[in-house]
Amino acid sequence: MLDKLKASKHVRKYSVQFVNANGKLSAPFYFRDNKPHECSDTWQVVRSEFDTLMLNNAREHGVDAREGVRVLDVLFEGTRAVGVKIQEADGTVREVRAKVVVDASGQSGLLSNKFKLRVWDPVLNKGAVWTYWEGAYRDTGRDEGATIVIQTPSRQGWFWYIPLHSDRVSCGVVAPFDYLFKGRGSHEKIYTEEVAACPAVQQRLAQAKRITGYFATKDYSYRASQVAGDGWVLVGDAFGFLDPLYSSGVLLALKSGELAADAIVDGLQKNDLSAAQLGRWGPMFNQGVDRMRRLVCEYYDGFSFGNFVRHYPHLKGKITDLLIGDLFTDAVDVVWQPMESLYPPGKTPPKSWDSGTPPEIAANKLNELFLPEGHKP
Repeated sequence: MLDKLKASKHVRKYSVQFVNANGKLSAPFYFRDNKPHECSDTWQVVRSEFDTLMLNNAREHGVDAREGVRVLDVLFEGTRAVGVKIQEADGTVREVRAKVVVDASGQSGLLSNKFKLRVWDPVLNKGAVWTYWEGAYRDTGRDEGATIVIQTPSRQGWFWYIPLHSDRVSCGVVAPFDYLFKGRGSHEKIYTEEVAACPAVQQRLAQAKRITGYFATKDYSYRASQVAGDGWVLVGDAFGFLDPLYSSGVLLALKSGELAADAIVDGLQKNDLSAAQLGRWGPMFNQGVDRMRRLVCEYYDGFSFGNFVRHYPHLKGKITDLLIGDLFTDAVDVVWQPMESLYPPGKTPPKSWDSGTPPEIAANKLNELFLPEGHKP
């Protein structure tokens, strides 16, 4: 995919900047300055175009990718997934057998909904409203593609400001669900009011023309209580979604897909397609997601990147690592204690995420669904 992205029209993203509630812009967090390697470069993609690139790239590498096909259900024999029931574009229903079923069904979460594995985040109960603009302000040079995170003056929420190709900008507001949606009226009214109350966004959109309608989503922070079962595995948003703050959705989808693929290949070689084998990557992956979640929660709780760097300039690189997406290493954990040292009196670290369903309990729930009464697994 790398050569295709390099040749694409997608805008290159080299950094992220933060605007605080008073309108002050932070210094850029340049990824490559911190880690001089091309893995520090990325792109601001239009997802429909990026996903099409990914799909066609998979086909070029031998994948039989079918479009216009609906998965109706996953087939099981006992507790083991053995394939899927599908509906073809012409309405024909048939079964496709498989050694492993990978649920990459996104936020529709086919298997997590089927087994009631989805657990909502106890803290990140947010919502978002967004639209797209043409002719909005954008920086030049290597700052052109920077993601800008703009805190609202009320500190109730924040805006994302993301430059895309063809002179388009994606701009959306994120805030607690109750504040954003309850009693506020239409999505247009909510968005217009929030922009009017945020000078830093107003200034950037002053000469812009809105080119789409308004979009909204809510209650989007969740994880499943397990990543796999016998013969099946969850990846991407089918397993969980964190928060739009650090644009981590594609990163976590690709990372979980990579880890799941390794576990599947190894399991096929060992003839072991159990839940333990297919989900062996789960604890490490969840630990990485927890690191990003901690940073998200700290931001919502008033964490200032500028203030942190002023007090601990030697840790700016570790914060940048987290922003790049280097979540799966203990090396970044050195930031948490210094972060807590800046807490006001009485403040405590954010509540950790807990599925509330240990793996063995989740497994028992599946057994209850599938095994005959009185049968012991």
